[in-house]
Amino acid sequence: MLKYSNAYRNVPSRLLLSVLTVSVLLFTAGCGLFGAKKRITVPQLLTPLAKADKARLIEEVNRLSTVKSIHGKVDIRFEDTSFASVGIADQYRLVDGTITLQRPGQIYLIIQFVLVDIAQMTSDGEHFRVAVLKGDDKYKRFVKGTNSAVYGKFDADGNATAPQTDQQKTEKVTVSALSNLRPQHLTDAFMIRPIEQNSSMIYAQSEFFNEEADTRSQARKNSRVMRGYYLLEEFSMATPGDAKLVRRFWFDRVNGIRLARVQSYDDKGQLITDVSYSNEKALGSGPTASLPSRVEITRPQDQYKLSITYQDSASVELNRDYPPRAFMLENKWGLPEVDLDAQNKKVTANKQ
Repeated sequence: MLKYSNAYRNVPSRLLLSVLTVSVLLFTAGCGLFGAKKRITVPQLLTPLAKADKARLIEEVNRLSTVKSIHGKVDIRFEDTSFASVGIADQYRLVDGTITLQRPGQIYLIIQFVLVDIAQMTSDGEHFRVAVLKGDDKYKRFVKGTNSAVYGKFDADGNATAPQTDQQKTEKVTVSALSNLRPQHLTDAFMIRPIEQNSSMIYAQSEFFNEEADTRSQARKNSRVMRGYYLLEEFSMATPGDAKLVRRFWFDRVNGIRLARVQSYDDKGQLITDVSYSNEKALGSGPTASLPSRVEITRPQDQYKLSITYQDSASVELNRDYPPRAFMLENKWGLPEVDLDAQNKKVTANKQ
């Protein structure tokens, strides 16, 4: 009994000795867990963050959908992202453009450099036409196709081709890149499809924080910030229990609610279009509307990015009514014609 009693009374002493030993080891471990602190820089969370419910987010999307037509002069920069997987992107020079859009899906775009037309393209909502006017004669062509069809990337002769691997792009590759632009991609970006309250779509709201470059005017070079967003995701229900993501809306919450980005997906869930909106201001001289003055369109599958900025916000015309013939591009130049639908049929027939 005596030995048991002594051993029991010695337990606190052994425990205290263990604690003291561990403390000494931690203290002498050369700036261990409780040693000198090292200051690190973390991205600043931008505030204040506005709050909104789903109805408010839908209202913001539909506000941008009230404009019926847009006409104005724009600056256009094209970027070929064929080499994005290895960290390389080719950015072409800034060119002038004149853009005319009208709901539901009509567009007429003229691309110029030093007052010389490089390309013209139209879409009537169902079909598109692209006229490539610059470059050697063998690179000039008139391309026709259907908006809903899926085509491969075509070279200057209208034949399917793999992405270019030469980093030094020549003029002929620039021309080929322009001919692979699809005017309806611009229509979808500028004339956002509204959210119908009684549609069969399902909408889900969530919160997200994204670390990104600090674009504020007073920001230091290479500084980063944390920006708060609301995400509004649009799902279709083809069959019960099988939801498919159609669109994802990003709303910037800093100092208010602003639609900053729209991502669109195909039936397989692949990202097909990523559009960013910035620098919102009043556009128009007669009817005016507060709209983004800069739109960036990224097409991951088509491997290009297009940045479009209005040259003069006051000279933009809004809500003018254009007749259907205003969006019909004719081959008045007598260019060699490339019918993408006919080529698709030919390829399909050869596989059978």
